[in-house]
Amino acid sequence: MNHKLKYRHELKFFVNPHQYYLIRNRLRDLMEQDKHVGPEGEYHIRSLYFDDIDNTALHEKLGGIRDRSKYRIRIYNRSDNVIHFEKKIKFKDYIAKLKEPLTREMYNAIIGGDYSGLKGLGKPLLEDIHNQMHTRLLRPKVIVDYVREPFVCPHGNVRITFDKELRTGLHAIDIFDPALRPVRAIDHELIIMEVKYDEYIPAYIAIALQLEGLTRQSASKYVLCRKYLKFNTWEDY
Repeated sequence: MNHKLKYRHELKFFVNPHQYYLIRNRLRDLMEQDKHVGPEGEYHIRSLYFDDIDNTALHEKLGGIRDRSKYRIRIYNRSDNVIHFEKKIKFKDYIAKLKEPLTREMYNAIIGGDYSGLKGLGKPLLEDIHNQMHTRLLRPKVIVDYVREPFVCPHGNVRITFDKELRTGLHAIDIFDPALRPVRAIDHELIIMEVKYDEYIPAYIAIALQLEGLTRQSASKYVLCRKYLKFNTWEDY
């Protein structure tokens, strides 16, 4: 574990519409909505996930390796106002995330195969990504697209999200392509509920969640979308 990073707990569950409505309605009286949500209490997330020449991130997740990392570029509401290159790090049951902003010009260069702009900026994460691209041939693999409904609580720094309409961009890699038409990657009835917190979950939130009645899942959106690509296009990993 890198003790300079801030690690948090992360639990994931598949919930059906009935479970979602029950839990969501309880949480609405106990937690605040994230300040970035729109009028419907949601926002849209689109990520471009990267993997290396050996598909290490994919195979480590499928193989149950507990300590691993993955890289992605993420945008919100299909806008280029905020573009982040992120590295998500998992250590046992904890997660940490590093991120650096990108300009649209930097993003366009990366998609065009030019990674030189990530080097020499004095940004350790971007230097790491550049090295991964140079030595491990880290490259774009799949677009992951969904709608998120988030709730937050300052006590325990709890964040509970409902991720809906998970879609994959299939072979596309440009998250700003206006012609992109992502397709559903899982049963449209299923919603991914994520529970993230620091040291503890307040008792009143834990009671509202009733997690003991749910089955914890290894719900990696990246893996779900890569597996969809394999099973529906006959393309090997």
